[in-house]
Amino acid sequence: MNESFVFLTLATTTFLVAGLVKGVTGMGLPTVAMGLLGLVMPPAAAAAMLVLPSLVTNIWQWLAGSSRGPLLRRLWPMMLCIVLGTLGGSSLLVATDPRWSGLTLGVALLVYAGYALVSPVLAVPGRVEPWLSPIIGLITGAVTGATGVFVMPAVPYLQSLRLDKDLLVQALGMSFTVSTLALAVGLLLHGAFRPQEMGLSALAIIPALMGMWLGQMIRTRLSPSRFRMFFLLFLGLLGLELTLRPFY
Repeated sequence: MNESFVFLTLATTTFLVAGLVKGVTGMGLPTVAMGLLGLVMPPAAAAAMLVLPSLVTNIWQWLAGSSRGPLLRRLWPMMLCIVLGTLGGSSLLVATDPRWSGLTLGVALLVYAGYALVSPVLAVPGRVEPWLSPIIGLITGAVTGATGVFVMPAVPYLQSLRLDKDLLVQALGMSFTVSTLALAVGLLLHGAFRPQEMGLSALAIIPALMGMWLGQMIRTRLSPSRFRMFFLLFLGLLGLELTLRPFY
């Protein structure tokens, strides 16, 4: 009973914090949730827990804008390859020893935090987008399937397309929605998304949405750039701990 209470408290706090980060920055819920839950459970189990709260919040983000059709027509090759890469990579998340899948997750967090802190200015010429988008989608899918984190390299790539702010937020929502659905299917096919995980994932929707609401309130009173810096440093430390864990 005590262990169940501790676990539910940890899970609730995790998704509250992850939702808060998403409310302030517009992204980061699965990244934070995977990083924190990965400290106390196998990454495959953590990925199963984040499926429904991630799906609900990202569908909300995707459908909030008015450019769903044009974005889908432009980015469908990337989205298709995200699905293929995720389905292929999800077997690694389920089959790999939790210590080493945790290391892979840690490396993904470190790479993302390091990239975002440096924030290099990139621009993809329109002539290369037709063949580069599927490659980026395939790599993003493979990383998603292996780690449960779907920000690299999709986020920097979409940023490099020079979409305006609203289009970028909507494009990120679409990419994250597709990644979440593909991850759910991959986990289901490998027996890692069972009714028990589905119930826990459904319960996690409530603190995630509460966190998003709090984050949106905080965003009006806090410097987004300062919050983002502390968030990325936190992710970096979390990634470092997960990376080093198999060696001590």
